[in-house]
Amino acid sequence: MAELDELTTTMDLHHPILREFPEDRETIKRLKASDERFRKMFEEYHQLDDAIYRIEEEIDFASDQEMEEMKKRRAWLKDQIYHAIRHPSFAIAAAAMQAQQPQRAVAIP
Repeated sequence: MAELDELTTTMDLHHPILREFPEDRETIKRLKASDERFRKMFEEYHQLDDAIYRIEEEIDFASDQEMEEMKKRRAWLKDQIYHAIRHPSFAIAAAAMQAQQPQRAVAIP
């Protein structure tokens, strides 16, 4: 029984987007395939989620301030991802407009 409690506690530390929004699995797949901005947010969210998990499990270490900042960033990303999932046509249109912007050359000294 203790093993089950430990497993449940460990699993609850991770917050993957597909578990947070299981009913939106197809929309998430479509956005990941078509929207680079969404894909980057999705990847950053999961990298932060994994880093937070590792700190909470004392595998890695961070200050309380660093941990708080990471959790705030993860929450902000989750809000952005949720908005994109709920308004996928807007997210895809925004990505298309961004792709049409001319790339600026940057002079390297």
